[in-house]
Amino acid sequence: MTERPYVLLSFAASLDGYIDDATDRRLLLSNDEDFARVDEVRAGCDAILVGATTIRRDNPRLLVRSAAHREARVARGLTESPIKVMLSSTGDLDPGAAFFTAGDVDKVVYCSGEGVEKARDRVGAIAAVVDAGSPLSLETVLADLHGRGVRRLMVEGGGHVHTLFLQAGLVDEIHAVFAPFFVGDATAPRFVNPGVFPHDAGHRMHLAETRQIGDCVLLRYLTGGAPDA
Repeated sequence: MTERPYVLLSFAASLDGYIDDATDRRLLLSNDEDFARVDEVRAGCDAILVGATTIRRDNPRLLVRSAAHREARVARGLTESPIKVMLSSTGDLDPGAAFFTAGDVDKVVYCSGEGVEKARDRVGAIAAVVDAGSPLSLETVLADLHGRGVRRLMVEGGGHVHTLFLQAGLVDEIHAVFAPFFVGDATAPRFVNPGVFPHDAGHRMHLAETRQIGDCVLLRYLTGGAPDA
């Protein structure tokens, strides 16, 4: 079996399972206490992965915010923040996005098909662009990341990316934070899209932790599929 990183999937959602609403404004689902928790989790990972849609919609920096966490990483001989990783099917990327411009860390873009050359033309000078097959193979992505020294990968979305990892059975741990309200809009993005998943009602995951975080709640699940350390 090909070696791969331990995969931690993280998301925040409304009580009815939406990770955003259908407006152009970003919906804040979490709170300051949970943002601090996520920052600590990020600091303990080797790479953070998102999809290109998340980059276009939210323009995240994907950096460790806490000075104490950054200093602790540097003391361990690491960069201040983890490697940034993006999945893109089209290669239609903006080199001015914060993913590319913020932070002195490695950036890796995995593409498929014709998107590979387009991505290399647009961001090849500022990020490593890797052909991950057509269709894009998560096994290829994870094997390549393992070869880059990534042992713990944090997947932060969005819903399409979550769905790909879950359907492939490549998630070892889930951090699910639920906010105390409903979105109630069928056109809004959900945590996952419809599909067939290996961890269904017949393969229940292990609830490892529940924690109140202000007016939100964290549920931490283990799937039982972790690779050997």
